[in-house]
Amino acid sequence: MKAVIPVAGAGIRLRPLTYTQPKPLIPVAGKPILSFIIDQLIGIGIQEFVFVIGYLGEKIRDYVEHAYPEIQKEFVQQEERLGSAHALYIAREYFRDAEELMIFFGDAIIDMDFERVLREPTSCLGVKKVQDPREYGVVEFREDGFVSRVIEKPRIPKSNLAMVGFYRIKEVPILIESLEFNVANNIRSEGEFPLTDALMRMIEKKVEFSTVEVDNWFNCGKKEVLLEANAILLDREGYASSNLPPFDNSIIIHPVSIGSQCEITNSIIGPHVTIGDNVQISYSIVKDSIIGNFASIKEVILQKSVVGNDASITGMRQSLNIGDNTEIDFGSPG
Repeated sequence: MKAVIPVAGAGIRLRPLTYTQPKPLIPVAGKPILSFIIDQLIGIGIQEFVFVIGYLGEKIRDYVEHAYPEIQKEFVQQEERLGSAHALYIAREYFRDAEELMIFFGDAIIDMDFERVLREPTSCLGVKKVQDPREYGVVEFREDGFVSRVIEKPRIPKSNLAMVGFYRIKEVPILIESLEFNVANNIRSEGEFPLTDALMRMIEKKVEFSTVEVDNWFNCGKKEVLLEANAILLDREGYASSNLPPFDNSIIIHPVSIGSQCEITNSIIGPHVTIGDNVQISYSIVKDSIIGNFASIKEVILQKSVVGNDASITGMRQSLNIGDNTEIDFGSPG
């Protein structure tokens, strides 16, 4: 069994953070998004990986090669971002020989019973109920419970079950034929080649798909989702830091994840804060936030914030002489 992880996206909705940092490497609860994915797949026995890289792809390659030297890995460059099916299409020669294939989009953190996926007798799709299915690829069902149709961003959804970006494919040759057919015939949706269309062709060729509903799905393309995932995971056992070194005249409100070689002085940190390595924080209050490596934060109050690597933030100092019955509002943090 092999795994394909498309990670070529530019992370437009997270700019300016993603101008220099690929979205899959943004830290959540102390580890990059991509690391959650790789660890989960290794946990079910997968050792062969294909990464489809593009925007800032060298950073992803460097991270994977350094953090996971033990796995077998190939990197395929997607020069043009023409959709998820196109990413698989250009990588198809690297998984053509696979008996089974796991596809896991590189911008999602998923909670689910992955062993249950392996127990499914057919190909299967990870799904989750959503409030507005029009924003996602949606699954419809036959009377026997198997998938009858998948459709990308339907105007009038007939189901509220969205595909979460995780797929187990048992019929790899049919997947490859479907990818090749759609690209060769320029079958696009909204200008791209989505995986949804290739899956639909597989269904039309009588491939049966079951579904597995995930427990949690964090589609980490927006700041508020990143912060929500960060808070929920830090609340769980095994993610927050323990045995932290003493920080000078500072209060740590758990749960937090604080990297190595950090200098924190005269500050209040937490709860639900992830801090990278070699960060300097002084005279500040930080909560519900993610701070990248080598950032410097001085004299500020931060909440619900995402600060990138090497960023520097310095607050405003005031020297005041205030008379009686005076009210001053410097503004509240957003």
